[in-house]
Amino acid sequence: MPDTPARILVVDDEASITEFVSYNLRKEGYEVAVAENGDDALALAKMHPFDLVVLDVMLPGIDGYEVCRRLRVDSSVPVLFLSARDTELDKVVGLEIGGDDYLAKPFGVRELQARVKALLRRAPAGSREAGGVGEHIELAGITLDEGAHTATASGRLIDLTPREFELLACLMRHGGKVLSRDQLLREAWGWEYLVETKTVDTHVKRLRDKLEAAGCDPALVETVRGYGYRFHVS
Repeated sequence: MPDTPARILVVDDEASITEFVSYNLRKEGYEVAVAENGDDALALAKMHPFDLVVLDVMLPGIDGYEVCRRLRVDSSVPVLFLSARDTELDKVVGLEIGGDDYLAKPFGVRELQARVKALLRRAPAGSREAGGVGEHIELAGITLDEGAHTATASGRLIDLTPREFELLACLMRHGGKVLSRDQLLREAWGWEYLVETKTVDTHVKRLRDKLEAAGCDPALVETVRGYGYRFHVS
């Protein structure tokens, strides 16, 4: 029985962008819904489960950053930001509030498709959540189930986005070993050239915050100055 196509929500107030993105995503076999503003996007997200949100930053009414913040209250759906604002600060803000990736306008079809595929590959979308098969890792009181895409501490679920989950999984697979930012990008992001290494630092900070909120020691993810990070194994 074939897999259910991934459902993607595209949010942008420029018709030319939504048409371009929607057309090329549908060509890849995805189901696509469109919203022209943040309020409509949030309403659609409440009514329907999406596997990915492609979200413009500059929207009428509430902007894309605020949409992402509200989505993150009760959802870990991957969010790919689109924006004509491509400074380092803009990207860091987008990642810090819960975005999983940031694509600057103008962009090409291949880059869009590559980022969408990478995010979907790491998300336990809809029907793919149940019955997954994957590795179980247990370290320092944290249990990671790669099939179900869940992480727990003392039976308590750690609320991670797909990207944060992949980052934690990568660190735990190599428990005690120092990993460079480039290594983490290759393994947790899935490509070498589309993301800046500073992205790793932003996601590590968010991961530590989530670990602490779940009652874990955030120092489990250690910084190795001048090189990268490792998961502490006593």
